[in-house]
Amino acid sequence: MIHQIMRDKSVKLFIILAGLFSTTAIVAELIGGKIFSLEKTIGIEPITFTLLGEQGLSFNLTAGVLLWPIVFVMTDIINEYYGMIGVRYLSYLTVALISIAFVSTYFAIRLTPADWWVVAFEKDGVPNMQLAFEQIFGQGMWIIIASIIAFLIGQLLDVFIFHKIKQFTGEKMIWLRATGSTLISQLIDSLVVIFIAFKLGQGWSWAKVLDIALVGYFYKFFVAILVTPLIYIIHEWIERYLGKPLAEKMKKKCNGIILPEMTH
Repeated sequence: MIHQIMRDKSVKLFIILAGLFSTTAIVAELIGGKIFSLEKTIGIEPITFTLLGEQGLSFNLTAGVLLWPIVFVMTDIINEYYGMIGVRYLSYLTVALISIAFVSTYFAIRLTPADWWVVAFEKDGVPNMQLAFEQIFGQGMWIIIASIIAFLIGQLLDVFIFHKIKQFTGEKMIWLRATGSTLISQLIDSLVVIFIAFKLGQGWSWAKVLDIALVGYFYKFFVAILVTPLIYIIHEWIERYLGKPLAEKMKKKCNGIILPEMTH
């Protein structure tokens, strides 16, 4: 049976895309606790600006934004060939996997550390490894809940908008349905995660919530435009890998995942 499955190009492609999609989303969540300066990272002085009355803002972003563009691209590619059912299935699965990751780190934090390990890196400037581990992986419950809810809402909204645009464009204008769905869904995603984590969880003012959410969204907006050519490159590679007849058949049946008929 496994040999038969692995000879099916559509199934093999789905496994590859699913692995990239889920793994990237999980890692993005795990590294999201680090905040970095975009300006300093690229070697320029921080740009300070005022937005909605909030002063001293700059592009300080979560490290997770480095990987989310890959998730955006995978979402659009899966949407193109496996439809709404494919994206929804992987979104629900990824939420479950992210939840497992957070639960696993929760219990790992609470394991009693070995005495030697706590001070193992003291000479490197880390006096307490247990405390460092807790601070890195012990994200607040509000942030965890916010990130999961925002991810799921963003994905479901993305797939809905993608197919609404496709109803008008047909197979043409891939850039419009891919980039357009990402830009709209990520605006909602950015607002939801900051609202739940910091408005409900920390009592931030509406002005501050909107400021931080919009700063993050401006970055996502720029990256979504920047990676648009990548969607065409991957699309072209998939067309060659599957062959035009199978690729066209999959896109026509993209209301569900195509499983065997096997292709050799």
